Amino acid sequence: MTTSLKLISHKLCPYVQRAVIALKEKGVPFERIDIDLANKPDWFLKLSPLGKVPVLVVTTEKSEVALFESNVICEYIEETQGGVRLHPAEALERAEHRAWMEFGSAILGDLWGLETTTDPATFENKRQALAAKFARVEAALGAGPYFAGEAFSLVDAVFAPIFRYFDVFDELAELGIFKELQKVRTWRAELARRPSVRSAVGADYPQLLRAFLARHDAHLLKLAA
Repeated sequence: MTTSLKLISHKLCPYVQRAVIALKEKGVPFERIDIDLANKPDWFLKLSPLGKVPVLVVTTEKSEVALFESNVICEYIEETQGGVRLHPAEALERAEHRAWMEFGSAILGDLWGLETTTDPATFENKRQALAAKFARVEAALGAGPYFAGEAFSLVDAVFAPIFRYFDVFDELAELGIFKELQKVRTWRAELARRPSVRSAVGADYPQLLRAFLARHDAHLLKLAA
């Protein structure tokens, strides 16, 4: 059965990047359509019950199904596409990976607060929350180079877009979040070199993120003044 994949995305969305990285790691052809989340097209709202990206439209000879929520999309890609495995084969280890994917989503929640707040106290609260969460990640990491050792996994696909934020943040201020976390710093550097990670966003990503910070009058920008 012939299947085509269309990924509805936004240029800055870290959840979209998870799906893009998974598809690229699998070597799966797909069409990517970027939309403006501030002006969502009607056709997109009909596809996405939550009004969020990513949405993966799976078209077969018999049906067209719109999948939403990034982890659901990544799991579908893993279960249906060939290529390298992105989840462990053993059930308990696979469940552990899924738990750390959720932990990555919790980190993104704190990151949203860090990058959008105008309040110095809230900013510092989020900075400390991120430092604490990454300390937990440090304790979970092994010898590397990836989360679970030699094999790249969906946990890596989740964390790579998180680290990408800090490529821009580091140019603005010294946040000190990774200062004492050698394993996290090494993992971050290794993910940044991965072709699937590098190509998950456009060359304009840093400029778009800076513009996003400016629109929110982010406290983070004031640290760079």
